[in-house]
Amino acid sequence: MIQDIAHLGLVDEQEIELDAAALEIAALDHADVDLEDYVDLLQAMTDRLLTRAVTAHSAAAQAAALADVVAGEFRFHGDRDTYDDPANADLISVIDRRKGMPIALSILYVAVGRRIGWTVHALNTPGHVLVAIGEDEPIIIDPFNRGARVEPEQLVALLQAMLGTAPLRDEHVAPMSNRAALLRLLMNQASRAERSNDAERALAIYERIVTIAPAHSQGWWELGRLQIALEQSSAARESLTSLLETTRDPFVRAQANSALDALAT
Repeated sequence: MIQDIAHLGLVDEQEIELDAAALEIAALDHADVDLEDYVDLLQAMTDRLLTRAVTAHSAAAQAAALADVVAGEFRFHGDRDTYDDPANADLISVIDRRKGMPIALSILYVAVGRRIGWTVHALNTPGHVLVAIGEDEPIIIDPFNRGARVEPEQLVALLQAMLGTAPLRDEHVAPMSNRAALLRLLMNQASRAERSNDAERALAIYERIVTIAPAHSQGWWELGRLQIALEQSSAARESLTSLLETTRDPFVRAQANSALDALAT
């Protein structure tokens, strides 16, 4: 039930445990699953990484150790063959299948690294999430590609491929907050549902988005848009009103007010 993740929208950013939160969200679609089995696996990965941490003092050594454990010993890798499978954005399914999409795999890498006190972040790279390890001169790796190291020139090429002629900005390689990482995971689920013309599924995902991130204006807009399409007028008015409470962007506010006016006629 959606109430099971409501606490994630109430806590401060630093209180969110990324792996636990992603499992709680995934559990909404796996009613009979015992999360303890997944927590135990994460602990096993953590224990193995601890054995490598004794000699992994540099960021490069930590990146190599993390990849060796997650991709090598536990066999997690990117799903190239069925990339658009919704299971690739569901952490429970990703753990079961040992494969997934970049954001889901990045959450695993970040979670395991942080469990032993390392500085690890998922990066806001467009289209293909990467992971940075270390503080002063972080090493970037690609969880989708079995934790392979990403050199600076490779990073630039990846960004250019994703952005086209758009300028490169610092935000494109900025660390994502825990809540932002969860949102990116959920937005991937929602987009897959919409591409499959499954409006009800997309609606459920957008409800999860605004539950864990009540200030996420895009989530409120997408939720209201779908509610209008599904002729849920009362719910749509509530969502659009919430949208107006979360944004000062004049264009977005004009969209919301226009939609509200249409609902009133």
